[in-house]
Amino acid sequence: MVDYKLKEIFDKGLFRGVIKFDEPMAAHTSLRLGGPAEVMVFPEDLASLQNVLHAATGEKIPVFVFGAGTNLLVTDTGIEGVVISLRDFRDVGFTGETDGSSVVIHAGAGTPLAGILHFAQKNGCSGIEALAGIPGYLGGAVYMNAGSFGVEMKDVLVSVTVMNGSGEVSMLGRDKMDFSYRQSNLPEGPVILSADIALGRDKPEEIAGRMKEFLQRKKNTQPLGEPSAGCVFKNPEGDAAGRLIEAAGCKGMRTGDVEVSSVHANYFINKGRAKCADFIGLMEAVKERVREQSGIILEPEITIVGKK
Repeated sequence: MVDYKLKEIFDKGLFRGVIKFDEPMAAHTSLRLGGPAEVMVFPEDLASLQNVLHAATGEKIPVFVFGAGTNLLVTDTGIEGVVISLRDFRDVGFTGETDGSSVVIHAGAGTPLAGILHFAQKNGCSGIEALAGIPGYLGGAVYMNAGSFGVEMKDVLVSVTVMNGSGEVSMLGRDKMDFSYRQSNLPEGPVILSADIALGRDKPEEIAGRMKEFLQRKKNTQPLGEPSAGCVFKNPEGDAAGRLIEAAGCKGMRTGDVEVSSVHANYFINKGRAKCADFIGLMEAVKERVREQSGIILEPEITIVGKK
């Protein structure tokens, strides 16, 4: 049992934070579905994270680093090993001026993206207004190279600080990360601890106006008030997955309690007691309809984790 192998760390006071066993992931994902994590830990500090990672690596226990669960589909059988949440790694502040017209903001991986946008707006820092309305934490946004309205995390990122399985901390410059559409291409293993982003200067009221505009555009075109995991499929080059899905007549399609949104076809909604198996079944059905109608094979944007 995983909890037995890690028991020594917890018993000897080498871990500060919350520990939960057989924790239902449905309570931690925006889709509100998913089986249990064998062990879920919420470290309060760097040393606690280091000790858990070192022990898990030594015992060859699987580790999954969990953000806010906003672009995540967890299987019905749950996640084997240790799930690590960095929700307590949330801090945001300035690191210093890069030149007279720009600044660098440093934030922990567990800082909500909305909190960073609020800090930037309040302090007259511009460049990420288009990300308004994107849920989740900074770590996940960097890892997935989150983007909206033509702005992606790669456009503002300066560097990331990561920790490997042995607990060693290092910094990676943007040039060391091979960013692509919705991918940072970080190698398997390193945990993102924090990131530095460079932003320009503008009047707080001007920034607030742009944020409000972008957010309103999303509210008009996305089902923000319903349980979903954001976009299910990546946009193929030169087209939009939502348009292709709608053109294939998939709006309103349903498998179990999972339904293709009538507002935005690339969002699948949990209408009640949805199962992961239903979600995957609907993904396959939609993917096949789009292939038949357009010849395009859609690729998942959502991350699927857990035991088969």
